[in-house]
Amino acid sequence: MSGSRYLFSKGILSHTLDVPLAKVFLEAHPGAYTTSRTHDNASCLMFWERHMKRLSESIQILSNLAPQLLFKSDNATTASSQPVSPNLPVWQPALKMLVNDSLEKILPVALKERVDTEELIITTLVSGNLEKLNVYETISKEKMSKYFDVHVHIESYVPPQFGIRGNGEHLAVGGYGRNIAGAKYSDWVRIRKNLEKLRPPSVTEILLSYNGDQILEGSATNFFVVCRKDWDSNDGKSPSDHGNKNHFEVQTAPVNDGVLPGIIRQLVLEVCKSEGIPFREVAPSWSKHIA
Repeated sequence: MSGSRYLFSKGILSHTLDVPLAKVFLEAHPGAYTTSRTHDNASCLMFWERHMKRLSESIQILSNLAPQLLFKSDNATTASSQPVSPNLPVWQPALKMLVNDSLEKILPVALKERVDTEELIITTLVSGNLEKLNVYETISKEKMSKYFDVHVHIESYVPPQFGIRGNGEHLAVGGYGRNIAGAKYSDWVRIRKNLEKLRPPSVTEILLSYNGDQILEGSATNFFVVCRKDWDSNDGKSPSDHGNKNHFEVQTAPVNDGVLPGIIRQLVLEVCKSEGIPFREVAPSWSKHIA
């Protein structure tokens, strides 16, 4: 169940009943975004440095491949044809400073007004105006603040308890993979909304697949399977044991198949490697492991 909502956008802090849900706000604004959460009674912000790195990578990918998904433009021709090539050595620290400046305006308010047992979901969206951007100049913090808008949306919620029957996801295969999967952008929220209209009432998450069997990821989640090692696999790949010779492995689709290289996905793979848990980056089969 959602709780209080806050929005810091274009220098204005809003905390009223008119603040929309994060997904509604994202549907209405172009840009790259990332979503983090607090943990341990809102005492820490999870993986914030990784989120900032991921956000800057998404901006770079979109600016080069699909600027119309990143920049608001009154000229459709300009938005679809003009490349944007920011100076990355300046871009990442400047972006982090911009986002942190906005976060400092809104987070203390949300923390002060939250109640015990609640955590916070923090969604950061960066968008801008393509016509105002000079692609040949180095982007400093001051220039970025002219061309780009940082929107920070915060919503309080009570985390569900794990290990309780009924709190897990109910899955169905129902959509193709993402376009420009390497970046996280707000237009995907609109596309995902159309997928959700096709979702059966009992299903809580739609799994993406190009052929209906090899699972890429969820429309809003990562997807992993823990299964017995398949030594007779015909894909020519052998499991990565990393020193642990048990009979099980973790499987998840590789990034090259068209999945979002998300933060939690990377963390799971890092834990598998550090703990000696066998894993293989191969798209799990719905018919073999799930159906």
